[in-house]
Amino acid sequence: MRKILFITVLLPLAAGLGWWYFHARDLPDYGPAYREYAYITNTKSNTVTVIDVTTFQPVGTLKVGMEPTGAAANEKKNEVYVVNTASNNISVIDAETNRVVATIGVHGRPYFISVSPDGRRGFVANSGSGNVSVIDLDRRTVLGNVRVGNSPGLARVSPDGGTVVVSNRGDDSVSLIDTEKLTVRATLPACHQPEDIAIMADSAKAFVACSGSSQVASIDLKHAVVLALLDVGKTPVHLALKPDGGEMVVSNFDADSISIIETTNNEVGGSYLIGTRPARAVVSADSSRVYVSNFGSNSVAVYDVDDGKLVASLPVGSGPDGLALSKSQNYLLVLDSQSGDVTVIQKRKPRKLEPSEYSLLTMIPVGVQPSNIVVKSFLLTNAVRK
Repeated sequence: MRKILFITVLLPLAAGLGWWYFHARDLPDYGPAYREYAYITNTKSNTVTVIDVTTFQPVGTLKVGMEPTGAAANEKKNEVYVVNTASNNISVIDAETNRVVATIGVHGRPYFISVSPDGRRGFVANSGSGNVSVIDLDRRTVLGNVRVGNSPGLARVSPDGGTVVVSNRGDDSVSLIDTEKLTVRATLPACHQPEDIAIMADSAKAFVACSGSSQVASIDLKHAVVLALLDVGKTPVHLALKPDGGEMVVSNFDADSISIIETTNNEVGGSYLIGTRPARAVVSADSSRVYVSNFGSNSVAVYDVDDGKLVASLPVGSGPDGLALSKSQNYLLVLDSQSGDVTVIQKRKPRKLEPSEYSLLTMIPVGVQPSNIVVKSFLLTNAVRK
């Protein structure tokens, strides 16, 4: 594998580094107070790797709880939250100092955390205890635990902050939590093994991927009803909404395809072969490109939304999974879960004799079995700058 990586990744990387040192970078100059970091949870190392996205140099490795999995950034304060599945707690990272400043205990086997739009609450589905922990992020305490269905995998808060949608994998249902009352206002039978959740910007509708039945459920959040069950490819594992909300990309892990759902009409617009075992997708800010990590073929596919076709397949490390775009949209960070590194892909305007707008810029070692990545950008406060 290392020999293959040398041929397919490190040789192109050498060319990329030559360009790096002798030409101006495409990253905008945000000034000395600007910071942008990527946080990678290393599940089998019990650590989080911090990478400076303005230089692509590791900043440090933070010790957290046992088996860190999910991570989320707070948009209202400079904090990042890491879910430690085996130790049943949440690590709070101060992004300005890149130190763990608090640990918050939750219940059994959490995997993900969702942060409310106002940055004041976190919602954690505890798969081992059948409830959702509601966290006061200002006081760093648990406000309460709301009982939901069996084996909840994900609890996602709506953009208006009023509803938390919970996918209960153990009993094929979806729970809707009222965030003001902290009670379940409805439990809806959905489809088999509901997992990932995407919620529309107006908070009127949610979509839930059901990996066991090759379907996506469309749910009316106001009236608490299932509007439609949409047939997609085998084992849909991830949903990615376009920023404009008109379409959603479904990664069909065992069908080697993506499906495009028209969110307004609740219709599947089409399905397209994309690579072996697509695991995650991310859509560019201008909704023009979709990047898909192909776990089984060690590549990232680039799909052009306007043209409706695959425009590039880029080699990365082994077992690519999580994806994140830099704020400038010029860099794609790819988690290679099996080789334990992050591949950085650069997007730029091709120069003379260059065959593509994409190149492999660098490869950064992280920990064992990296599973999630989140990018946080901000300006330092006056106190820290002094």
